Amino acid sequence: MTDTADIFETGDIFADRQLVRVGHVPELDRVVGRDGEIEAVGGALAPGIRGGPPETTIIYGKTGTGKSLVARCVTREATRQAAANDHILEYAYVDCSDYQTETQASREMARQLKTSIGEQAAEKSIPRKGIGAADYRDITWELLAEHDVEAFVVILDEVDKLDGDAILRSLSRARESGKADALIGAICISNKIEYRDRLTERIDSSLQDNELIFDPYDADQLQAILNHRLDAFTEGVLESGVISKTAALAAREHGDARKAVDTLYEAGRLAEKEGATTVSEAHVDAAVHQAEINRFRKLIGGQTPHVKHVLRALAILTENSDGRTFRTAEVYEMYEGVATQANTTPLSYDRVQRLLNEQAFLGITESEHTGGGHGEGSYRVHRLIRDPELVVEALD
Repeated sequence: MTDTADIFETGDIFADRQLVRVGHVPELDRVVGRDGEIEAVGGALAPGIRGGPPETTIIYGKTGTGKSLVARCVTREATRQAAANDHILEYAYVDCSDYQTETQASREMARQLKTSIGEQAAEKSIPRKGIGAADYRDITWELLAEHDVEAFVVILDEVDKLDGDAILRSLSRARESGKADALIGAICISNKIEYRDRLTERIDSSLQDNELIFDPYDADQLQAILNHRLDAFTEGVLESGVISKTAALAAREHGDARKAVDTLYEAGRLAEKEGATTVSEAHVDAAVHQAEINRFRKLIGGQTPHVKHVLRALAILTENSDGRTFRTAEVYEMYEGVATQANTTPLSYDRVQRLLNEQAFLGITESEHTGGGHGEGSYRVHRLIRDPELVVEALD
């Protein structure tokens, strides 16, 4: 019989694993490599901590460059500084990738503001459904008035996912139209540099030319970020070279701090599952490999079984032939064998050729026309871009 205590045993790798979990918002002093950006966001919010109007700002940058982290940490610190100055500044964080419609985002804004105010707003009801976007915004204005909030900052993360700019328009006009007495600003975060071009002239003029661009992290910055998460692990369990290797791999591939932190966490989890006493560079390699498999699985997750049979056929050919290109006929012959082994009827040659072309469009394969020798016409060849072992493992 299994000892019930054993099923919850995690080992001694982690001391505080939340410090290396994606989504964790640390204290501001743990945010490194973004000093200039922190000062710029702080400057935009500075009037708000003294009873003045926080400035609306747009932040651009690739995923994992610290945009959301800096915005949330600095805004949270601004609420504390305002309180120390005997002023009330509150904020709401809305992830527009989850709340894309005007109604959804307006409701989340009201809900987040209620959370920010805390127990004092506990009695305020925010219906899950049954009212419109304007009604949810009215609840927001009421909360601001009832609790004497002087300044309010709304963080709209992935704002380009929003269906229209009604919320921004409403925020920019709330005080002018008499709906709110609070001074309102917004931090709009986008991966798309052209986002501002979509905005109406009235909203665009309210942005006061406050735009920030976050560049990808370099290896030194990533290493500093990871070193600031060392206390997530039990002292001494990280072997020398683990942090520097994780940072170097992340800098070379994407400069994404989120992925670097996640790689370190996954390396720790792999060591934990093995029952190892330390986290080694081999665990980092395994974590990177598993992340690649997971990304590829996600990419092909919605594909039909026959697309997967075609990819498996091309992967098998590549494994056995040192990575050269293959004619459609060669791929089709291998695909027939894979499909038959899977107890399914193979598709036609023309259909398989179209599937191969579609995978080239997704960046999984490359396809091109090439000329044959004397007596041969042109024909199409295909090459697998991804590591064939990774593809087979993901498909399995």
